[in-house]
Amino acid sequence: MSMVRHEQGKLPALTAQRRAELEALAKMPDASIDYSDIPPLTDAFWQNAVSNPFYKPTKTHATVRLDSDVMAWLKSQGKGYQTRLNAILRKAMLEDIDKAHG
Repeated sequence: MSMVRHEQGKLPALTAQRRAELEALAKMPDASIDYSDIPPLTDAFWQNAVSNPFYKPTKTHATVRLDSDVMAWLKSQGKGYQTRLNAILRKAMLEDIDKAHG
């Protein structure tokens, strides 16, 4: 099998034939797509699924009011109190989601 390589920004010109094929595909309704060669996704498939190791949630700037003793406790554990607070909240969120769906 041969490997085709293209440099970004230096793609080959789109031929009239290829353009016509792409236009025909774009006009095709989803209902006419043949999925017969794709195996069904079973529960067993999802049992082996793993979270994306590259997933990194976006951060949102927020101002929250915390009890003084809670903030003191977070800061007393050293640098990274905001990261710890986020981890605590994330754990609580995931447990709550688990209860709702479990």
